Amino acid sequence: MLKIYLSGEIHTDWRERIIAGADGLDISFSAPVTDHAASDDCGVAILGDEADKYWHDHKGAMVNAIRTRKGIAEADIVVVRFGDKYKQWNAAFDAGYAAALGKSLIVLQPAEHDHALKEVNAAALAVAREPEQVVDILRYVLDGALPG
Repeated sequence: MLKIYLSGEIHTDWRERIIAGADGLDISFSAPVTDHAASDDCGVAILGDEADKYWHDHKGAMVNAIRTRKGIAEADIVVVRFGDKYKQWNAAFDAGYAAALGKSLIVLQPAEHDHALKEVNAAALAVAREPEQVVDILRYVLDGALPG
């Protein structure tokens, strides 16, 4: 079974499109917590309240990093999505971490991000524009089948 970690932007349906498109393939998917409030508040919910917003966010980031590092370490392939609307600094970290571990990295991004992400893209084995292209890559990896 191919293990895929889906990292990055949480405001669109790209994960669902990949998972639906890969139906029937021998793939398991994992991802960060995509409930924005739960992700932001996990640290204080588990470790206790913080009066200072910096420490509130810091606790959440650290707890989330445990989950993220585990997911990336266990994955065969890491897909990192950079979306249009928000700066996903965590996605850049995840891409770099995956590359440092020698994981096969697929970056999913709009063309207008090409220049800003050139160093990230240099570490990737593929840069896709649409979730369906990621599915086609996964199918090719598993079956050697080309789209269409």
